[in-house]
Amino acid sequence: MTIKIGIPRSLLFYNFIPFWKTFFEGIGAEVVTSGRTNKAILQDGLRLSVDEACLPVKVAFGHVEHLKDRADYIFIPRLVSVFPREYICPKFLGFPDMVRQNVRGLPGVIDTSINMYRRERDLYGQFFEIGSRICGNPFKIALAIKKAGEEMKRFTARVESGLRPDRAYGPGSPEETPDRRKNATVAVLGHPYNIYDSFINISLLKRLEDAGINVLTTDNVPEKEVNYYVSSLNKKLFWTLGRRMVGAAYHFLESPGISGIIHVASFACGPDSMTGELIERRARRTGDKPYLSLTLDEHTGEAGIVTRIEAFLDMVGMNRQSARC
Repeated sequence: MTIKIGIPRSLLFYNFIPFWKTFFEGIGAEVVTSGRTNKAILQDGLRLSVDEACLPVKVAFGHVEHLKDRADYIFIPRLVSVFPREYICPKFLGFPDMVRQNVRGLPGVIDTSINMYRRERDLYGQFFEIGSRICGNPFKIALAIKKAGEEMKRFTARVESGLRPDRAYGPGSPEETPDRRKNATVAVLGHPYNIYDSFINISLLKRLEDAGINVLTTDNVPEKEVNYYVSSLNKKLFWTLGRRMVGAAYHFLESPGISGIIHVASFACGPDSMTGELIERRARRTGDKPYLSLTLDEHTGEAGIVTRIEAFLDMVGMNRQSARC
């Protein structure tokens, strides 16, 4: 009987699902993912999570709740570091323990620590440990890790070519790059679980595209470009997602093809309180691109967000008209 591995569609799902899915299928397991975030998932997450957690963590609880009866194991890695000499948010580190404490009726939980702080190659041993819980063939596990790494490289190349992560992987994912002939290009900055979850951001990316806007995100900026721009800071940012956000923001602020920037953050996100300030200060100093900051929580009202987006797009349009004069 094929073992089913459940992967919640939350947190770093959009960044690492190509690696995770390829790996588990390579060792003979079937991957089951939760559906897209909806009101029921959010409500369950609010009920199960602690009040102090940020919105993405609350949503992740809801995804685990909706997935637990469909899988033999839930994959909730204890994320410590996904890049050498940097860390991930500490809430990710404690998430498996919070889930065990608050979600009843869980199947087996795979919560192996993913820690690449010292060196990137440590990931091999960590996934070999995960594979050993499901598959007794070490050669098959090693091959699955190799294939997963290759798939991740292909995925990263597609994203850096301009495709969004939520469109760059899976059946039917488009081969073409975004349409550069649209009216304008807007950069959307934020953690992946904020900008690719259309429910919690009230379909921000779709609203922009429906308005004729080409959208680029943090993930579309290559690592080399990110590192170049953050090197101007006085101190190294040791939060991986924050470093990428700041580097991407500085890149977009200096890119002539970018007509405006939107920064999406979660209420009660500690790292965002710092990185958001760095981005906004640079945007004010540059001063030639419209800038919008959106803060999301479970109480976010659609009308207020829509009004602010419409006002932002009006500013983008006026800027483009002024540039033609």
